[in-house]
Amino acid sequence: MTITLNAAPPRLRAELVVLDERFTKIAGDEYLECLYDGGRWLEGPAYSPAWRCLVFSDIPNDRLLRWDELSGQVSVFRQPSGYVNGNTIDRAGRLISCSQGDRQVVRTEYDGSRTVLASHLGSSGSSRRLNSPNDVVERSDGSIWFTDPPYGITSSYEGHAAEQEIDGCHVYRIAPDGALTVVADDFIRPNGLAFSNDESQLYVVDTPGKHIRRFDVDGEKLTGGEVFAPCEGGMFDGIRLDSTGRVWAATHEGVHCFDPDGTLIGKLVLPDVVSNLTFGGPKGNRLFITATTSVWSWLTNVQAAPR
Repeated sequence: MTITLNAAPPRLRAELVVLDERFTKIAGDEYLECLYDGGRWLEGPAYSPAWRCLVFSDIPNDRLLRWDELSGQVSVFRQPSGYVNGNTIDRAGRLISCSQGDRQVVRTEYDGSRTVLASHLGSSGSSRRLNSPNDVVERSDGSIWFTDPPYGITSSYEGHAAEQEIDGCHVYRIAPDGALTVVADDFIRPNGLAFSNDESQLYVVDTPGKHIRRFDVDGEKLTGGEVFAPCEGGMFDGIRLDSTGRVWAATHEGVHCFDPDGTLIGKLVLPDVVSNLTFGGPKGNRLFITATTSVWSWLTNVQAAPR
């Protein structure tokens, strides 16, 4: 089913706020394009080079949507979706999603079938259901890392109201053989996460803590976890890195850009609360932004982090 774009401003002037001279190197189109504006709470943008499309979540409406890069049309990719939140495309071109409603991390195979990658913590005799997986990234060794706050079980708005079975909200690693382990257990509610370009570090958002933490990656474990940057615009949500190692973060006032040393160097201001973002397009220099009910894109001179 193809969805028609609602009547709304098709463009938005790109309002850049320079806080540090390092941000002056960043430029792009004068306007952002509105790709879609019919959502309820949009999240989880993931660009697929093979499909030439952007997949994103409309969580309360329990659906995954797909924007086609060639036609510009938006269609329903899957409904019901399991109240999917975060998505990523793995190195084999498959879609990996955090299903808040089903409390699972799932992978969409080439034939459209779904494989559950994680749903419970512990052995079969004493296993406990995950809270509601939120955001996910893949490492080059084939491991899958994700966050697990309780947003999908605190009410039925973005999932199904239920009791929390696990004591706490953790960051997890799914090994290539399927083994699930906790890699960080001292978060209030972990959210967006992203690896540094050399994968030696992992950035993780703690939304209620209003900061991003940075861990050192030691094989299958994390060490450190000091605060990388506080949020000066409400709270953080999703994050991504560009090819130079700058961290781009979704906030309540738009997108914040941080130098690798943790300095907030600039902002891209939007009129709605931004939930997440990703880089895509044929050259990796198109910034896709999910902001409350809309998806925006900005063609820029910044490129995605290399895979």
